[in-house]
Amino acid sequence: MNFFSLFRKTDKTGTESTVNSDELVNDHTEKGTGEDEVTTALSFHPDWNVPKEQEYVFRFHSSELGPLKPSQLSLSGIDIDVEESTGSWLVKAFFRSTVQESITIGEIEIILSGKDEKVYARKEFDFNELGVIPSNSARPWVFIFEKDTQLEEEPPSNDWTLNFNLQSLIPHSLDLDASWEGVVSDEQVKSLEKVVADLPELNKNEVNLTGLQTHLNEDGSLNVVILIRNGSNQTMNLETLPLEILDASNEVVCKGSFNLPPLSVKANTTKPWTFIFPKETVLTDDLDFSRWVARVPQ
Repeated sequence: MNFFSLFRKTDKTGTESTVNSDELVNDHTEKGTGEDEVTTALSFHPDWNVPKEQEYVFRFHSSELGPLKPSQLSLSGIDIDVEESTGSWLVKAFFRSTVQESITIGEIEIILSGKDEKVYARKEFDFNELGVIPSNSARPWVFIFEKDTQLEEEPPSNDWTLNFNLQSLIPHSLDLDASWEGVVSDEQVKSLEKVVADLPELNKNEVNLTGLQTHLNEDGSLNVVILIRNGSNQTMNLETLPLEILDASNEVVCKGSFNLPPLSVKANTTKPWTFIFPKETVLTDDLDFSRWVARVPQ
């Protein structure tokens, strides 16, 4: 693939998204006023050897960019090609910075959205590959979305946007359901936050269940508090959840299927939830919860 040939003097089909720089980098420079505008200058990766005729095309696209406010970062879409051999979407855009110093931002998920805000693709990119971005500059780049990162059959045609998924940068945290607010004390919330913080780190996109607490009721039913852990960058919505509990004997001691509110677990969070197993779903009276596991039946 000839990288430079991808950039042609064509109609611009993409739009621009901007974020304040302090959401992505440690920007300690003095901020300008709300009326200030900054024009970004074209900047090439230091390893690029751009042919003169191609440099003209880059400058044409760069001249079409509007001004930004100080201390902003933006992704300004140009257009999208589809690589015939692989089906990958080649999304051409400028990464722009009006931070008053050179920056790098590392890894962050990028979302390709249509004008209807439908998500067409999402992928984590390492922005270190773009090199150091000078102050007040615009660097052209091709963001490649392979087939397994695409959520639709075809890319968006017009008015599409590349967006930084800032949620992917937020540390994993407790997601307490609204129905729990006012029921659990501040002290209990702090205790839950500590439990969540002390759990082993999830792998990328991993979702798992971690048992927290059990209580056998007088009527023979069993209350089980489970931490639903979402390590992905997307909110997870649960409407039904089959569950089984294994006690210290490593045997299934109760099982059931639960209809939920539905239950939403935000991206990169852990939500505690209480599941009540009726007496008839508890399979034995000899329960040993000195060690236990909650899991979805295979």
